[in-house]
Amino acid sequence: MADGFETGVDVDDEPSLRFEHTPTSDQSFENALAKARSGDRLTVDDAIELFTTGSESEGIDRQRKEQVLEAADRRRAEVVGEEVTFVANLNNNVTTACDVGCLFCNFKDAAQRFESDYEGENDGFTKTPAESRDIVDGALDMGIYEVCSVSGLHPAFALDDEHREILESLDDAEVQYTPPEEYDADPGTYVEQIEAMNVDDIHVHSVTPEEAYHARRGTDWEYEEVYRRLREAGLDSVPGTAAEILVPEVREAICPGKVGTEEWLTAMEGAANAGLDLTATIMYGHVENAAHRAMHLERVRELQDRTNAITEFVPLSFIHPETPLYRQGLVEGGASDDEDELMIAVSRLFLDNIEHIQSSWVKYGDEQGLKMLNCGADDFMGTILSEEITKRAGGDYGEIRTFEEYVEMIESIGRVPVERSTDYRKRRRLDGDDDPLGPLLGPRADGTPMLDRPKTPRPAADD
Repeated sequence: MADGFETGVDVDDEPSLRFEHTPTSDQSFENALAKARSGDRLTVDDAIELFTTGSESEGIDRQRKEQVLEAADRRRAEVVGEEVTFVANLNNNVTTACDVGCLFCNFKDAAQRFESDYEGENDGFTKTPAESRDIVDGALDMGIYEVCSVSGLHPAFALDDEHREILESLDDAEVQYTPPEEYDADPGTYVEQIEAMNVDDIHVHSVTPEEAYHARRGTDWEYEEVYRRLREAGLDSVPGTAAEILVPEVREAICPGKVGTEEWLTAMEGAANAGLDLTATIMYGHVENAAHRAMHLERVRELQDRTNAITEFVPLSFIHPETPLYRQGLVEGGASDDEDELMIAVSRLFLDNIEHIQSSWVKYGDEQGLKMLNCGADDFMGTILSEEITKRAGGDYGEIRTFEEYVEMIESIGRVPVERSTDYRKRRRLDGDDDPLGPLLGPRADGTPMLDRPKTPRPAADD
């Protein structure tokens, strides 16, 4: 037994989990739907009823589901109108080296495999700050506005030079740290990576609460101090990933080595106090149930009540084929289409203090991703240019989305395509025949389609 759950065995002798929190409530579906339609602030019990379309019976009632989706789509129109936004961005994940051992992840590689004397195979990667800078520099020539960077917890990573001195003074048993000279590639420090990616005032979206925890290990530094140093290095906003499900009994089941619920929330508040914008996520469709999803939404909403720093909420449907959860028989698959649609819809209805809900084409694909835009979502993610995390977990969808594709898809459902900045404060509608089908908001953007623009030659490093 650990934090309210226990591992059991079901009738087919397959591994199973028994949780304290179950998807039942004292509320009725009809009352919860009425509150959602009227705009009243929903409770956890309300959300459970909407997620399950009535917790008194098994399975999802399709007619009731459509009522929830209709209410959410109406709310979306009231809050943000008919625009569908997207950002020109690049994913530059620095390293796959990580020893946390999350059961839902196939992105990581054991950090030992990166050591210089390791003799086995290693399909992972670690980028130096100089390599990260070159990648971002090249993508800027394609017109991107944002670089998003989420990485494994490399044992050689330190926040900055001061942090490295502290780590080197500690015994190995006290903290997870191995000097960078033990590895084939040196990731540098978090500050060096942020400084390297901060080219031409590009928006740098990086350093999750999990990474911030790694960047303060062995110290008593507050998260606000960690994020303040990163902001001074060029960090602009913080991705609210590593949230997974913000309920301890679920985290104990899927990521026992990861930061806990309260630690995640504390880190996010620290980032907000340092003056950084935040995003928030949920990773659902694995071992959790509707009660856990509702509790997660409540914690995100309460965080936004305290900070008013969250610019968007991003539901991430669990991709299962290449993950330990699937290989160990703890899950048979991911969320169904019905569950995906209700996740978007209930997020819109419950999170009354977060304006933007994102539909991820990387997780859902094009057809279902568009459907989510009629279930309460109003943002359609970004151009990406690369996407290693979902791909390594077994995802089937692409690694790039062009502006031409965005415009065609968004207009096909009668909505207005809008290029946006990461924080949504800059917006450019693409609703005219003469609008260039390329980005205009990025530091080097000029409207040229991303795949048509030639890379600008750069001077050699010693020039």
